[in-house]
Amino acid sequence: MTPHPPQQDGEQAEATGEEEVEKVEPARKDSSGTRLLFTIVGDVILPIGLYYVLRAAGMGEVSSLLLSGAAPGLNAIYSGVKHRKIDGIGIFTLSILVVGALGTLITGSPRVALARNGVFTGLAAVWLLVTLVTGRPFVFQALKSLLPSKEEKLDELWTTTPSVRRVLRGLTALWGFGLLVDAALRVLMAYALPVDEVPLLDGVLYGVTWITLQIITQITLYRTGTLRMFLPRHSHSART
Repeated sequence: MTPHPPQQDGEQAEATGEEEVEKVEPARKDSSGTRLLFTIVGDVILPIGLYYVLRAAGMGEVSSLLLSGAAPGLNAIYSGVKHRKIDGIGIFTLSILVVGALGTLITGSPRVALARNGVFTGLAAVWLLVTLVTGRPFVFQALKSLLPSKEEKLDELWTTTPSVRRVLRGLTALWGFGLLVDAALRVLMAYALPVDEVPLLDGVLYGVTWITLQIITQITLYRTGTLRMFLPRHSHSART
């Protein structure tokens, strides 16, 4: 008799499905990581470096801030051309840059340009907090964007699990209020410190705020067990 291969039972089928997810998920994470790196370089590192290069070349404070501050706008335009559309964040970024540039030209004050990042961050923080009352919170939407293969699972958990709703709302509030503090510090630096010191410190504050909020977020997701609810399971690996 010719032996027949054993049929997959439910557990084996589930393991196979998880393996398929695991093959796709790293590529998506790599793509997200690349976009994040590109954003950090275009919106943070490049403007700071360009400002100090222009100042070293003898250009004035206002002109240096206006030219270096255009880098995030060019980044948003490039992203829009590449994807053939400019999303809401891109439009928001361009609007803040235009308003900040006009304010700087009208007043002739470099501090208006320096305060622009604080205004941008403050408006973003308000938007995050608004998502707490107008629909599903920001952190929930961010997770769906980072884990597209888990959209259905996240929707299910949001609908059926009160603890998940509580954690994601709490993290959204954390990011909203954290960014409000960040925005206040940026505006304070813009008007209290020497002009040439602010761009570098502004970039340092960006790193400190982002890393701090990320660490708290990851610890909260892990300690509450929320992370284990929607990430791919690896238990079948231990059995093989």
